[in-house]
Order: sequence, then structure tokens, then C-alpha cells
Amino acid sequence: MSQWIKACNLDQVKEGQLFGFNTNDKKILLANQKGNILATDLICTHADADLSTGFLSEEGVRCPLHLSIFNLETGEPQNLPAETPLKTYNVKIEQDEVYVEV
Repeated sequence: MSQWIKACNLDQVKEGQLFGFNTNDKKILLANQKGNILATDLICTHADADLSTGFLSEEGVRCPLHLSIFNLETGEPQNLPAETPLKTYNVKIEQDEVYVEV
């Protein structure tokens, strides 16, 4: 059964930035892409890298180790070496707080 958890305050994920956090047994990445907050798994499916230390672009989040890019809406890798998609999560904003459905 899923539940909504508070991830952070909205001002902690400024436009163009990445924000990683842990909750229970999940590690989640938040990305502010042109004012749209998106959530995926925090760890790269190729090399266990922390994607919050990666790079955000219009294409998605780029892994800091081997430079694979993941689409933030679908989790799909856009180039090799990553082949396995990231899990994506629903996000909602309430009273300047960001919630993720896990």
C-alpha cells in the first residue's frame, strides 16, 4: 500500500537543482526541471551512483560516473551504459511542502 511522505520544503529544491533524501528503505531523487518537481530513484541503475551529485538538463538527470542520462518523467535511460530504467514516483505540493507517494 502506498503512502504520501513529506520529502522537503519546496524552497529546498530550487529550479535546476537536484535533491536526494532517504525514507524508510527508499532513496529518492527530487529534481526541479523548469519549475516542475519530479521524483525517481536516487541511485543509478548502472553503477550505484548517487544521482543527486549528477547534472540536471532538459534531457533529464546525468549520472556523475558514466554519464548515462535518465528521463525524469519515465525513468528511462537515454543512452548507454545504463539500460535499466529508474522507478518514478508521484509528487504533490501542498503549502510549500513537497510530498512523494511511496
